[in-house]
Amino acid sequence: MTIAMIDSASDMDRILTADAKDRADLIRDMWAPMAGMYHFIPGGVDMATVHQQNFGFRPDSAIEQVREGLESLVAADAWTRIEKALEDGLAALASADPGVSIPDLNVLLVLGDPTSKHFIDEVQGISGFGGISGYIALTVWPDSRVLDRLEAIAVHELHHNVRYSPGGIVWDPQTVTVGEHVVSEGLADVFASELYGDAGYTHFVRGETRSDDQVLAKVASGLGVTGMTDFAAWVLGDSSARLFGSEPVGLPTGAGYAAGARLVRAYLDATGTTAAESVRTPASEILRIALPRLGLSVDAAH
Repeated sequence: MTIAMIDSASDMDRILTADAKDRADLIRDMWAPMAGMYHFIPGGVDMATVHQQNFGFRPDSAIEQVREGLESLVAADAWTRIEKALEDGLAALASADPGVSIPDLNVLLVLGDPTSKHFIDEVQGISGFGGISGYIALTVWPDSRVLDRLEAIAVHELHHNVRYSPGGIVWDPQTVTVGEHVVSEGLADVFASELYGDAGYTHFVRGETRSDDQVLAKVASGLGVTGMTDFAAWVLGDSSARLFGSEPVGLPTGAGYAAGARLVRAYLDATGTTAAESVRTPASEILRIALPRLGLSVDAAH
């Protein structure tokens, strides 16, 4: 098992000092080691578009602000910290589940777009993707809270990555349920908390959302929804749903994370297990035990 941390600090410095007309191609070069994420798409994808879809910084605006952001990440030793966190996370997962499949990892850390109101204000400077085995992409804006949580942000995505690696849970875009997505976010947050305490919980979820029984019940009502088209609304909330062009369902930002953490905690309390040990546990099993303990019907997950 290897962790390949892409030297995106040098890549971003090269982009930010290049002529404006050359920046898009340099962004493609930076993302090129991650192209394998899209092996299932004939002909691949434009990695500059992937950068944009992940809230990556724009090549044509706020360049000085992005440069300052890069200085902050470098000063925080972000790349070394993330690599060490991933090593510790992998050790924890392998110890908890010796049969788990550990992939070689390509890891890309990039700066987000400081001009995006949704990215900065709604999801508070973080967009992570770790759901395809072998690849973790982290887009951040380095305010103090994000910098404090870098390790937790990384291992959250790591839990997803191992969960959906060979021998783990199969994510079929056509048949996957909201329940699987919600449980996976809960497991990833609780796993991060097992390593880093309260810093493990995704910070764009408001405190009141975490304990709101109405939010929990609403998310539970959608656990059986299949296919990925409407997932943004149920997991990320209405604001993200509108951004991605899907129908809002009446949920605050991060509702699925909040509900997922409560469901996972209920399951772990009942079984005496950990999120690390449960990396390959099917969502159906977690929900079967967790829902009744929270006063919710198991039928909601079907």
